[in-house]
Amino acid sequence: MKRRVSDEQLVELVEAAIFVSDKPLSKKRLKETVLEDISVSSPRIDQALETLVNHYQTRGVRLVEVGTGYRFQACPSLSPWLSKLWQEKAPKYSRATLETLALIAYRQPITRGEIEQVRGVTVSSNIVKSLIDREWIKVVGYKEVPGKPALYATTKQFLDYFSLSGLGELPRLPEQHNEKIEQLLNDPSVREPSE
Repeated sequence: MKRRVSDEQLVELVEAAIFVSDKPLSKKRLKETVLEDISVSSPRIDQALETLVNHYQTRGVRLVEVGTGYRFQACPSLSPWLSKLWQEKAPKYSRATLETLALIAYRQPITRGEIEQVRGVTVSSNIVKSLIDREWIKVVGYKEVPGKPALYATTKQFLDYFSLSGLGELPRLPEQHNEKIEQLLNDPSVREPSE
């Protein structure tokens, strides 16, 4: 028989579970683990999460939803002070890596050949490998053209790293950039190289 808890107890339990979790905690995982023996509906979990989001809205940490669930993170405006806690510098990424990642994020699924078509230069295997190793991108299929090149897309870990709950939260590209990318992708003079 499942136990019952008050709304206040549920909020405390959800808060503590997210706080101690080593990675973002989804509602599904919350129900399958911490709340497994407790009689609680999905709307009550949603309400508990909403209560916590509102409670932390004016605090130094925020409860945020990212790609794989909920996590606490420091308020971005405090980063100038908090960054002093870490001796190591954030990794620097090359322009080529960032351009490749941006094209995958905005145009997924996309092939390496299409990325090269837009960028106008060859994409290094090391760039693709490093993005896959970081678990920011993955192969989601193969394009039905000669050579069957891999189709790349971003992962939930990409969303988590950039504190996004979905791709809809990516900044909008200026219209002229969108048009230029479309023009380059639809240029018949550039053939899809096989990988």
